[in-house]
Amino acid sequence: MAQVLEFKLPDLGEGLTEAEIVHWLVSVGDVVAVDQPVVEVETAKAMVEVPCPYGGVVTARYGEEGTELPVGAPLLTVAVGASAPGQASPEAPAPASHPAPAAGSAPPPSPAPSEAGGSGNVLVGYGTGAPVARRRRVRPPGDGLRAAPPAGPADSTANGTAGPVPVVSPLVRRLAREHGLDLRTLSGSGRDGLILRCDVERAIREGATASPAAPPRLAPAPAPVPSTAPRPASRAPGRAEGSPLPPGATRVPLRGVRGAVADKLVRSRHEIPDATCWVDADATELLAARAAMNAAGGPRISLIALFARICTAALARYPELNATVDTAAREIVRLPEVHLGFAAQTDRGLVVPVVRDAHTRSAESLSAEFARLTEAGRTGTLTPKDLTGSTFTLNNYGVFGVDGSTPIINHPEAAMLGIGRIVPKPWVHQGELAVRQLVQLSLTFDHRVCDGGTAGGFLRHVADCVEQPAVLLRTL
Repeated sequence: MAQVLEFKLPDLGEGLTEAEIVHWLVSVGDVVAVDQPVVEVETAKAMVEVPCPYGGVVTARYGEEGTELPVGAPLLTVAVGASAPGQASPEAPAPASHPAPAAGSAPPPSPAPSEAGGSGNVLVGYGTGAPVARRRRVRPPGDGLRAAPPAGPADSTANGTAGPVPVVSPLVRRLAREHGLDLRTLSGSGRDGLILRCDVERAIREGATASPAAPPRLAPAPAPVPSTAPRPASRAPGRAEGSPLPPGATRVPLRGVRGAVADKLVRSRHEIPDATCWVDADATELLAARAAMNAAGGPRISLIALFARICTAALARYPELNATVDTAAREIVRLPEVHLGFAAQTDRGLVVPVVRDAHTRSAESLSAEFARLTEAGRTGTLTPKDLTGSTFTLNNYGVFGVDGSTPIINHPEAAMLGIGRIVPKPWVHQGELAVRQLVQLSLTFDHRVCDGGTAGGFLRHVADCVEQPAVLLRTL
């Protein structure tokens, strides 16, 4: 007899607690093998495929594409021991059949992998075949289902009923809201009366009465009527559904990469007392040195690699800036290795890939690693490891055609170097006015780790190396 097991969204590691379903790789009734990828999810770090630790027949899937799930939420159920879809248990558990446990209570135990014949808990990015020591058992606070947001004051529906909005999936709730349907007027065809997507679509086809609580922007625009009532103010912050918005306004969820960036920037500004200093530098000799290196043959050297090489040399002289602050211990932690992050704009948003052990790399090695990470960012194949652990960040905003900026520090680092565009400008060179290739460099630093003298010395050393690349020879 087949045993129906539930596979939950595994611990993603690197502090990630949720993921968005991008694409299901299996359907209900499909036969899956142990460690077979079953769904593609997008986290705040990367796009990954999640393998299933059980082999059998898929009996249920939880969450439509575009739904965001927390770690520990059910992904699918598998009938282990069924060799064909017809052998799968028809009574697969449905989302509404698992009431959330009370606060503080232990979650229901999951079947042991050895009993189910699976490969154990999954750690995204490493697969179920990784060594046991690298896996961590998921202990979700509940069954992973999220209740609908608190509804506003109960409104009477067209047939006089009133009450709380039923708990449904985010997709069903959004579909009903977009078509002006009140979920309290619908009867669910799912298990225990759960309202499914097909129920909402059927109501739409039958011309169900629109709810008076539907958002104003979705209702037909009424004719202008003079009124003394105050106009509802728009709510830019907050995520409560049904908040009044100006006509034509839309809401964009802060989740995935955008949400992670927002959280990190807010934390940086909240915790770090940052300051910024900047200087103009003559990059003419640096460009000439790069041209000579590339003309000599061999792998081409990128300009960002040269700036990275200069940064690592400056950090060796001013190690105070390759650090982090332990706020709990009230200590500054100076780091021995330089893992260099660099800001990169991709289709998924701003990401910061990390060049590990940048202080040990040559210009050629740095160029190759920058190229690899940039391509991975462009194709969406960066792994969580590629995006974590930086100790200092380069921000080349010159690629956007701007001269200067005051970067926000990439928490929990202590500093970030900004590089503006390199453009020909009038400059006094060797006592004469000449047209030179100028670049503006800016350094934002954590004032807790050092004072302005240290930050100014670091930035001045970077500028000296840009203007006279031979200065680097002293640090080799």
